[in-house]
Amino acid sequence: MSEQVQIAGSVERVTYYNEENGYSVLRLKPDSRGMLPFRYASGRDALITVVGNMPEVQPGEWLKLTGKWGNHAKHGRQFLAEFCEQSLPATTEGIKRYLGSGLIRGVGKVMAERIVERFGEETLDVIEYEPERLQTVLGIGQKRVGQIVKAWDEQRAIKDVMIFLQSHGVSTNLATKIYKKYGDTSLAVVQNTPYRLVQDVYGIGFKTADKIAQALGLAADDPGRIEAGIAYTLNRMAEDGHVYVPQEELEPEAAEILGLPAEKVTAVIDQLETSDFIKRETLRYPVIGSQSSVIGNQLAVIGEDKAVYEVGEPAVREERAVYLTPFYFSEIGVTKRIQQLIEHPTSRLAVLRNQSPISNLQSPNSGVKLAPQQLHAIQTAVSHKVTILTGGPGTGKTTTMRALLDLLDRHRLTYALASPTGRAAKRLAEATGREAKTVHRLLEFKPGEGYGRSESNPLDADMIIIDEASMLDLLLTHNLLKAIGPDSHLLLVGDVDQLPSVGAGDVLGDLIDSGKTAVVRLQTIFRQASDSLIISNAHRINEGKAPETSPEANDFFIFIKEDPAEAAELLVDVVKNRVPLKFKLDPLDDIQVLAPMYNGAVGVSNLNLLLQEALNPGAQRKAERKLGGRLFRVGDKVMQTVNNYDKNVYNGDIGRVTDMDILQQNLTVSIDGAPVVYDFLEADELVHAYAISVHKSQGAEYPCVVMPVATQHYLMLQRNLLYTAVTRAKKLVVLVGTRKAIRIAVQNDKTTQRHTALDWRLNH
Repeated sequence: MSEQVQIAGSVERVTYYNEENGYSVLRLKPDSRGMLPFRYASGRDALITVVGNMPEVQPGEWLKLTGKWGNHAKHGRQFLAEFCEQSLPATTEGIKRYLGSGLIRGVGKVMAERIVERFGEETLDVIEYEPERLQTVLGIGQKRVGQIVKAWDEQRAIKDVMIFLQSHGVSTNLATKIYKKYGDTSLAVVQNTPYRLVQDVYGIGFKTADKIAQALGLAADDPGRIEAGIAYTLNRMAEDGHVYVPQEELEPEAAEILGLPAEKVTAVIDQLETSDFIKRETLRYPVIGSQSSVIGNQLAVIGEDKAVYEVGEPAVREERAVYLTPFYFSEIGVTKRIQQLIEHPTSRLAVLRNQSPISNLQSPNSGVKLAPQQLHAIQTAVSHKVTILTGGPGTGKTTTMRALLDLLDRHRLTYALASPTGRAAKRLAEATGREAKTVHRLLEFKPGEGYGRSESNPLDADMIIIDEASMLDLLLTHNLLKAIGPDSHLLLVGDVDQLPSVGAGDVLGDLIDSGKTAVVRLQTIFRQASDSLIISNAHRINEGKAPETSPEANDFFIFIKEDPAEAAELLVDVVKNRVPLKFKLDPLDDIQVLAPMYNGAVGVSNLNLLLQEALNPGAQRKAERKLGGRLFRVGDKVMQTVNNYDKNVYNGDIGRVTDMDILQQNLTVSIDGAPVVYDFLEADELVHAYAISVHKSQGAEYPCVVMPVATQHYLMLQRNLLYTAVTRAKKLVVLVGTRKAIRIAVQNDKTTQRHTALDWRLNH
């Protein structure tokens, strides 16, 4: 059995890093002072292969490793690291590489060489104790010295946090973010209140915080741990779109995550309600078509649902709903404000509400003859305080909106146009020829201050029109409604058959289902649209029929490949070569790959790796850096994954990496023509966007959509998902996969039902 030894050296390159568990394969340039046995490091430039679970490191970092030597059948001699300590080098060459690795903001390779040539092995002591001497180095002024000292102090402070967190599997990147958040109190926060990290530090989930907490000796059934587990479960289900969670689902789900009996969870749920972290309410739904007998006032069983009812009353299903408090008040708030709008007796559109025949609504200057359904939609919007205009592609929603806006302009009435995302707002402005904003901008949202428009400062508009309203989640809808005066009109325009919002809720669907708002569904496909296979196939899919292709088709193609790996290879060829050659479309700007899932050969993750290599390969003069387990390089197509109000970028925004400054440790992304600068620590807000999920594509439109459809994604193959993907394309759709998978998607109309009670509240 080989004995445990210690080696040291600088990281030459990182061959592999798994961000989930920290497993790494790297090449180490050994310390030249002889810590390494000669037989393992013969030759001046000998490199050692090191494998093991380590924090994420960058080339140039100096490591002390404890472990054992081993032999791999394929890769030969390796050092199996059991403990990794990021330390400071002692040789001039090591110091030079360390300072020039990009770890110290403001010092690059050239500056590192100058500093080390001046101070030799004393360099790090000079930075630590006599930083003013750095000004004697050519090119370093007082400002640069201050920058170096600040970065050096941060690195030292972070190292203390690092040493503690490394043993708990927390990556260097997350440890740095913890320090950035809490500063000198970092260790105290981590040791005393580890579950705070989940809420405060983006990238740290319950499992990481729980691992730290349990390593610190926190009991498995400690109420604080159970509270954190319940909060994690509720937040995770909110991310899946649920506004509330039935308690009978929440208890076993949280218990499984915590590894505890369900009764332990029940007691803590009661405590959380007392502290106002959650709200609970019993929802009572009538059981449609119940065949149950009614016996006095007894409890009866209908299927697996329990029902309570009086003699002669219909059976009622009860559900104990558990809400995170903001969702509870938002659902009640949306209900209250919709009812107020509908019931308020006065209208800012009174001049139009009292107008006569519907034919008078035809715009005389538009040159477009409106269909009866479209005229009816306009009449409904001006005569009802809350109206929903829905319909599939090609049914004339945009034409109807334009005609309505012409009518409002003729009568000098005011309006505001908005969409939930920047991409959708831009499309709305182009389609109507009027100014359109994001809902956040319409409501004058400011980071740290909240919404400038509210009940005390409502929007001054006779009508508010929200396009792509299927994307409205509950929280945003509540803030929107608070800013609409009781005598204004609200028109929500969207396709209810698309996927619901990324955030929690199904607002558009619930409003329609409630029967309380006016709803107009456009169904006629206009002649120009009916010539498009994209539009006709979208409607076929929505009706449960398979999409069609024909030899004459020039906008809808299906390429059959049974094997997922071969399908992935074909898809890359379609994006890189076939579509650009035949249709003169740019593979990065005009083509978007949409995938149902993240995993698998034709999932988002693998396709991004393949497409990055095909469309933006590495080059000698092209800057690149591995951040958070992902390799980013200049030219990459990337997407923002969370709302960042400080940068004015939002979940789903797509851009291109235009610059990477290794010295200043930041990268620049061009989003809608505006440069957005990200610190390397913020790069975990970005993912590659050569391929994205269908959910992330909502509200966007692309000249060409390419989509893998494979049976290995059967869990996600749903009609509304395929329908949403196809309706994102303006000119061209290419499906790559199997007809069986397409058939599964088309036939599966059992969409995942979200736990929401907005429609129920509107009727109670």
